[in-house]
Amino acid sequence: MKTLQYCAFLASTLVLASCASQPVSHQGAAAMFSQPQSSEHRGQDDLLSAGLGLAGLQVMLPPAFADAEHPTSAELRKRALWSNWRGIADLAPGGGYGSLYGSLESVPGREFSAFATLPGAKQPHRVLLQLPDQFDAHKRCVLVAPSSGSRGVYGAIAVAGAWGLPRGCAVVYTDKGTGSDYYDLDAGLGFDANGQVAGEGALAFKPEPASGSGVAYKHAHSLDNPEADWGKHVKQAAEFALSTLNTQLPQQAPFTFENTRVIAVGISNGGGAVLRAAEDETPWLDAVVAGEPNILASGHGARSLYDYGTEAALLMPCALPLLGIPAAPGLELKCAELAKRGVLAGDTLQAQQQDALAKLHATGWTDAALRAGAISVGFDLWRAVTVGYASAYGRYTHSAHPCGYRYAAMNPDFSVRAATAAERAAWWSDASGIPPGNGVNIIDAQPITDMGLTGLQCLRALWTQDSADAQRVKKGIEETRSQLPRAGLPVVVVHGTDDGLVPQAFSSLPYVTMAKAAGRDVRYWQVRHAQHFDAFLGLPHMAAAYLPLLPYVYEALSRVDAYLDQQGALPSDATINTVPRMGQPLTAEHLAIPNG
Repeated sequence: MKTLQYCAFLASTLVLASCASQPVSHQGAAAMFSQPQSSEHRGQDDLLSAGLGLAGLQVMLPPAFADAEHPTSAELRKRALWSNWRGIADLAPGGGYGSLYGSLESVPGREFSAFATLPGAKQPHRVLLQLPDQFDAHKRCVLVAPSSGSRGVYGAIAVAGAWGLPRGCAVVYTDKGTGSDYYDLDAGLGFDANGQVAGEGALAFKPEPASGSGVAYKHAHSLDNPEADWGKHVKQAAEFALSTLNTQLPQQAPFTFENTRVIAVGISNGGGAVLRAAEDETPWLDAVVAGEPNILASGHGARSLYDYGTEAALLMPCALPLLGIPAAPGLELKCAELAKRGVLAGDTLQAQQQDALAKLHATGWTDAALRAGAISVGFDLWRAVTVGYASAYGRYTHSAHPCGYRYAAMNPDFSVRAATAAERAAWWSDASGIPPGNGVNIIDAQPITDMGLTGLQCLRALWTQDSADAQRVKKGIEETRSQLPRAGLPVVVVHGTDDGLVPQAFSSLPYVTMAKAAGRDVRYWQVRHAQHFDAFLGLPHMAAAYLPLLPYVYEALSRVDAYLDQQGALPSDATINTVPRMGQPLTAEHLAIPNG
């Protein structure tokens, strides 16, 4: 069926008159992919967890470096896998991972990686293929998985690797132009293809200009606005997978989009990326599974993450106590100052809180999303995201943020300092791809007494006002707006109804509504009592109230795979009425995964 679709597409565009056995061309592969690396992972090592297994991933401290300032590539890989597993999945005892759902069985095999560059891009993105020794030569299955958030190339290991590798699928990843390839401006050092600190040769990211002080990072400072091209990053990763399979498995070649099953899967930003890949009219994809996608659709209710993120950064701290969330220290002063600046109305703290909550309700926030969003307030995530995204959307250099922010290491007295060699050496493996964290801080141009409010108001104004900087940022956001998925492409979207970082009302719901109105084959699972961060379910109060989303993503993959094998149906639309754990070990009854 896929071969016929591909032929029909080529015929319709007058590229070829006949293509029954024509392989997909990888024109320009030499220029497209550079700095190739390969490694074997067997015995005490493996593809899925670098030999750590569930017990090793549950250890609270990361695997140590023998030399903190000069870790080996093997040490960096192991630590990156530890960091990315723990950043995505709920691995806590009682959470059900590895017993009720998911797999951490040892999967021996090989890895192949490279820098991939889109035409016209200033910076590369990383691509990495995991090829299990037990690759199913008859099924010829490839999962393509962009990282979630701003994570590095292993950022989707818990999403795609855990499902695909034990089933004999090859899995290819991309950091989609984000990632943990920071650049130390003080030292003039970045990261090479192995994730090791380097100052010369090909680097994964080198800013323009590569001078100044502090730290630059790829998502914010590539000058590429990578989010606008996330779909292209996903397809290029799939092309890398086929090219590598052709080289490494010559007896089974050729591997083409016509004869190889390709499923794209991702969560959060990765979920948005696979939905952008679904827009390609070339029938290279067989199916898409998107969990909690950060996607900007057209239509009623659609809002960009930058829009509601800057709103939440200003208003949410004052609103949350009315929903039973403990007040943050200094809240009364912050709310009073916001009232003084005209952001909030009211002469008393209670009136100011009521106004903040009313404003959030008026723009579409539900109480469930607000309660779950409290953790983003606690971790200063709203500011972290919007500071970096303002730079990315506006394509600003590291020294030209429109609100005066920059990034650097910091002393306990809040003075700026240069990063240490040990801090720098661990960025690639440990960082989530967007500061603050791992010794890199957001440096606000305003004094501490300002409580960060001037900067937050400036960030908000880049969305609400019409200055030259605002126009520049909003243009970048508009470049990320999604289009319809290809007609006939099976798409399954899974989203928690309590998501407080990417609320479904602003993201997946408008997308699904738009796609269904156009007759696209999109199935939608709305999961009650699921929020955005499975990894936070290790916290007792989170585990009591919320359930993980990954089981539903895995189930959606299984159903899509069975459908492609003509052994089952695609999932039906469903609102899944889960049962909160309330401190009990997770069971199938809690998950309530639907049969149809």
